Amino acid sequence: MTAPSEPTPGAPAPYTFTEQEKRITLIGLMVVFLLAALSQNIVGTAMPRIVEELNGFNLYTWVTTAYLLASTVMVPIYGKLSDLYGRKPILVFGVVLFLVGSALCGIAGEPWLGQFLGGGMNQLIAARAVAGLGAAALITIAFTILGDMFNPAERAKFGGLFGAMFGLSSVIGPVIGGFLTDQFSWRWTFYANLPLGLLALFMIIAKMPSLSRRSGGKVDVLGALLILTTTIPLLLALTWGGTTYAWNSATILSLFAGSVVSLILFVLVERRTPDAIIPLSLFNIPIFTVGNVASFILNMAFFGVIMFLPLYMQMVLGVSPTKSGTSMLPLMLGLIVTSIVAGQIVARTGKYKPWMIGGGVILVIGIWSLTSLKPDSHLLDLYWRMFLVGMGLGPAQSLFTIAIQSGVSLGQLATATSSSQFFRQIGGTIGAAIFGTLLMNGLHTELPKHLPAMPARRSTARTST
Repeated sequence: MTAPSEPTPGAPAPYTFTEQEKRITLIGLMVVFLLAALSQNIVGTAMPRIVEELNGFNLYTWVTTAYLLASTVMVPIYGKLSDLYGRKPILVFGVVLFLVGSALCGIAGEPWLGQFLGGGMNQLIAARAVAGLGAAALITIAFTILGDMFNPAERAKFGGLFGAMFGLSSVIGPVIGGFLTDQFSWRWTFYANLPLGLLALFMIIAKMPSLSRRSGGKVDVLGALLILTTTIPLLLALTWGGTTYAWNSATILSLFAGSVVSLILFVLVERRTPDAIIPLSLFNIPIFTVGNVASFILNMAFFGVIMFLPLYMQMVLGVSPTKSGTSMLPLMLGLIVTSIVAGQIVARTGKYKPWMIGGGVILVIGIWSLTSLKPDSHLLDLYWRMFLVGMGLGPAQSLFTIAIQSGVSLGQLATATSSSQFFRQIGGTIGAAIFGTLLMNGLHTELPKHLPAMPARRSTARTST
C-alpha cells in the first residue's frame, strides 16, 4: 500500500492497494457485515419467547428500538472519528463494544441480577443499547472502507455482494434464532454473536491493512447531542402515543415540540460549524438528498416487515420459532437474487436508477399484498407475498450507498457514507416505533371485541351459569 508522491493539498491522500490486500480486506469486511446483519435478524424469532419469559410484551418494540436508536445516533460520529483517527481503530473499538453488549444481552434476566434496572426486560433493553453503540461502527466503517479501496464500478459489484450477505444473514439469522430458542434458550441467540465477532476481530487486527487515512478537524459534539435530543423525544412520542399516553396529551405534544425545537437548533448549529457532523452542503447534491430520502422510507418498510412477520406467524398462525424462521426464506431469497443481479449489472452499465425505481415499485406491491392476510391464511399465501417484498428490497441494500458515494469527493466519502447509513437507520428506527405503536393500538382496540369469542372465555361463562 503506497501513497502518491503529490497528494492534493487539504485532501486525504488516495492510497493504492495490492490485490492481496483488497481480497483480505473484502473478506474481513464481509465477516464484519455478516456480524452486524445477524445481530438485527437473529433475535426476531426469539422475541415472543423473550417477552413471555421476562414478562415484557409492553416493551416488545423497545428491544429493537433501543438497539437501532443507539446505533443510529453513533453512525455519523463514527464516520467523523474514522477521519480523525483512521478506519481500523474505530472498527476494532466497535466490534469489541458490540461483543460486550451481546454478552450482557445473554445474561439479562438471570436470577442473580434480581431487579437491577427494574427487571430482566429493562436489562435486555439496556444491553441491546450497548450492542447498538458498537454495531454503529460495523456497517458504517465497512462501507467507508469499500469506498476507500475500490472504484465506483467495483463498489457496485461488491456492494451487491454485501447486500446478498445481508440477505444471507436474514435467511440464516431467523433459522438459527428459532433453532437456538427451541433447542436451548433464547439467550443463545445473543451468545451466538461471540464466536463470529471474535473471528471478525482477529481478521481486522491481524490481516487488514492499517487504512490510516486521517484528516484534520474535530468531533462536532454539539451536533451529536442535538441529534440525540431530536431523535429520542420523537421516538418516545411515536412509541407512547395512543398506548401509554393519548396522542393529544401534554406529554406527547411536549415530546414532539421538543424534537422540532432540537431539529431547528441542529440545522442552525450545523450551518455555522466547519466540522459539522452532517454538513448541510451535502444536501445541495441531488443524489445525496434523493437517495437518503428514498432509503429512509424503504428502511421504514423493511423493519416493519421483518419485526412483526415472526410475531404474526407464531401468535396468529401458531407456528414454532424454528418454523417462523424458515418461513422467512422466500423474502430473503428474493432479496439475495435481486441484490446480486443489480450489483453485477450496475457494475457493467453504470445505470442504477432503473433498479432503484423498479425495486421500490415491487416493494410497494409486495407490502400492499401483505395487507390482505387473514388469521386463517395459509403459509403458502404468505410465501409469495414475502418473495415480492424481498425482490423489492434487494437493490436498495447496497445501491443507495454506492450511488451516494459516487456523487461526492474523496474527502467527503466518510461523512457522506455515515450520513447515508444514519438516514437508513433512523428510518428503520422510526419505522419500528410507528409499526409497534400501530400494533399496540390495534390490540387495545380489537382485542376486547374478540375476547368473548375465545374458548377460555366461553368455558368460564358456562361454568359460572
